Amino acid sequence: MPNTVPEVTGDGIAVAAAVIYGADGRILISRRPSHLHQGGLWEFPGGKLEAGESGRQALQRELAEELGIRVVSAEPLIRIPWAYPDKRVVLEVWSVSDFHGEPRACEGQALRWVAPAALNDLSFPAANAPIVTAVQLPDRYLITPEPGSDPAPFLTTLERAVASGGIRLLQLRAHSLGSMAYAELAIRVSELLHGSGVEILLNAPPALAAELGLGVHLTAARLRALTRRPLLPAGCRVAASCHDAAELQQAAALGLDFAVLGPVLATGTHPGATVLGFDRFSQLTRDAPLPVFALGGLSPAQMVPARQHGAQGVAAIRGLWPAALKA
Repeated sequence: MPNTVPEVTGDGIAVAAAVIYGADGRILISRRPSHLHQGGLWEFPGGKLEAGESGRQALQRELAEELGIRVVSAEPLIRIPWAYPDKRVVLEVWSVSDFHGEPRACEGQALRWVAPAALNDLSFPAANAPIVTAVQLPDRYLITPEPGSDPAPFLTTLERAVASGGIRLLQLRAHSLGSMAYAELAIRVSELLHGSGVEILLNAPPALAAELGLGVHLTAARLRALTRRPLLPAGCRVAASCHDAAELQQAAALGLDFAVLGPVLATGTHPGATVLGFDRFSQLTRDAPLPVFALGGLSPAQMVPARQHGAQGVAAIRGLWPAALKA
């Protein structure tokens, strides 16, 4: 790696990092030398931007220098501004799906290929934690529609949606139900999806999620009222609905796993709401050190622009509920 002065942005030292996928779906990580900042920890390969470099240019150069490979296909994954006690960094993280060459330790660093789920068992610098989450999250987040007075059709449709293979993460949203009816439905959904690999988050008080051993999705009101992350069993995620920079900042300060931000486009459910648009969505997520799904008037058809503007993917009710049924 050349001994050059790194570019320092208004947020900190700019760094390009890579999530490199092998043909078997495993991810390549490297161990930082013990004499460096955060030495001895595992990390995603990459390095500091040189003066005048773009993130993609730095990615190409760093991976050639560190691993001896040439990037063929890469897309932005997440941008992470992070403040350590002694320095500030901004990680521009790329997902590398294709490359030429066989990765090797050109700088004597330890390398390891690991499954995405196994990343939780390794020690990374704190700034890398959102990368691990982004890698493990899917690119679509289903928010269920209101189930109605008879939950049977709802459960049948949900089962078909999951069987289609397109849903790995869902929020059980049922504001029309009382607390007891919601709890009963949550139990039935949990039993229905047991063993399916689908992660369930309850749009309900965190105490219910903790009792049922499920994740929780906080409304903006619940998010603003909290002073610490809700205590849930290990492995249960905490997410939140956000509408502005202050709520995103609160979600990050509480150490939440991800957020949804919107509405990005006009929606049928909130026709009079002020929309952000993709440009404003991108501006807000640039300063949010956690994965953020774009919400509002979206479907998988808008996945590319959503990802290009910094989104983890799309969250939707109508846009994903019917689409999930198309086998």
